[in-house]
Amino acid sequence: PPHLIMLSLLHAPAAFSGPAPALRIPASSPMMRAEGEIGVTPPLGVYDPLNLLRTPVTYPRRDYERYVELEIKHGRVAMLATLGVITTEAGFRWPGYISKSLDLKFSDTPGGALDSYAAVPALGWLQIVGFVIFLELAYGDTPPGNAPGDIG
Repeated sequence: PPHLIMLSLLHAPAAFSGPAPALRIPASSPMMRAEGEIGVTPPLGVYDPLNLLRTPVTYPRRDYERYVELEIKHGRVAMLATLGVITTEAGFRWPGYISKSLDLKFSDTPGGALDSYAAVPALGWLQIVGFVIFLELAYGDTPPGNAPGDIG
């Protein structure tokens, strides 16, 4: 059959090629940390190809604790957003108006994340974003000496 002949001709040059070259580990290979530290995955250690764990930190990057703090903060925001979607899908709404001038009540807004995004007026989103920015600037930083994410 012609397709077998073509297949054998396709793989014939591979028989005459040499062995694959050995992989060399570069001098700037990722640093592996000790057991028990943050990010250690037994038996591999810490894989840090971007060198985010490096200290001292140079501009514009921040230290690793800042990344841990931001990850915790974004996780908390995601959990609150999920709870908000579940709550509105279950039918719980604030009493009253979301916009008195547009005659739009909270009960009129749909429950889904994308549907409710489209239903809220732009001025409402401006108020929400402004409030989140205020909370971030006023209460967002972890006090010195506290563990990352411990804002209390």
